[in-house]
Amino acid sequence: MIANFNADRALQLARDTLQIEAQAVASLSDRLTQDFARAVQIVLQCRGRVVVSGIGKSGHIARKVAATLASTGTPAFFVHPAEASHGDLGMVTREDVVIAFSNSGETSELLSIIPIVKRIGAQLISVTGNAASNLAQLADVHLDAAVEKEACPLNLAPTASTTAALALGDALAVAVLDARGFGEEDFARSHPGGALGRKLLTHVRDVMRTGNAVPEVRESTPLAQALMEITRKGMAMTAVVDDDGRAVGVFTDGDLRRLLETPRDWKTVPIGEVMHRGPLTVGPDQLAVEAVQIMETNRINQLLVTDGESRLVGALHIHDLTRAKVI
Repeated sequence: MIANFNADRALQLARDTLQIEAQAVASLSDRLTQDFARAVQIVLQCRGRVVVSGIGKSGHIARKVAATLASTGTPAFFVHPAEASHGDLGMVTREDVVIAFSNSGETSELLSIIPIVKRIGAQLISVTGNAASNLAQLADVHLDAAVEKEACPLNLAPTASTTAALALGDALAVAVLDARGFGEEDFARSHPGGALGRKLLTHVRDVMRTGNAVPEVRESTPLAQALMEITRKGMAMTAVVDDDGRAVGVFTDGDLRRLLETPRDWKTVPIGEVMHRGPLTVGPDQLAVEAVQIMETNRINQLLVTDGESRLVGALHIHDLTRAKVI
């Protein structure tokens, strides 16, 4: 059966849904009490792991909150309450904290495992829409996620209530990560495959060119030979080093174009006479994003990599950083 479609009604229902859910989340802020602060403290003091549980739509919210906690510095995992009744409750110890999500607060599958959780000695935080429910009353701390109505026109399908529960779970995770002093580098370690992880965990040594791939000539090298080195190595530049391997200059394609504006036989001129002295460099242990910043600030596409004694150890091209997805 295909229902009659009315575009205007669909748009109005969409607007109503967004407004109802936005209002449901906004109202949570006004109802926050010291119980929220206590919940944050309980999670911070947890010496085990945070076990998050719920069933149905609340179960989906619980899974997401567990994932958010885990990715922001709090060891956490989801346990299905029905599976908990059949053995998975063995994962819970007295050192753990259990967070239970249930809009009604009367979910039988959850209530059946709460006595065991309490007997084990784990602390319990409940997130429900009914402060008078059994789950709320049994919890060490209850977080109020009540909503005035669902966004569903029938006021039946969990919509505003699940949005409110999710927002409250996110608020808890954010407050905990802030109290832990969880920073960008910590986040990157939890997300090594993400863009932030690549930016914060990639060092220059991970992406720089080394060995024979690095264009390098001495100060006495004739310009013609230096140009051959530039062509062979494909970096549109060459480093110029002294007898001890220290980087003393750099010569680029751009420098060559500027030289050719002046009529002269440049082929035999030593590169040391036309190079840029005191080249910009970066260390191999610096973050790759720092190399990007140097390049962007100075509007250059190549950068020499030197050690603590200014010896040339590598070179970077902007394309190397792009391929590594640092940019």
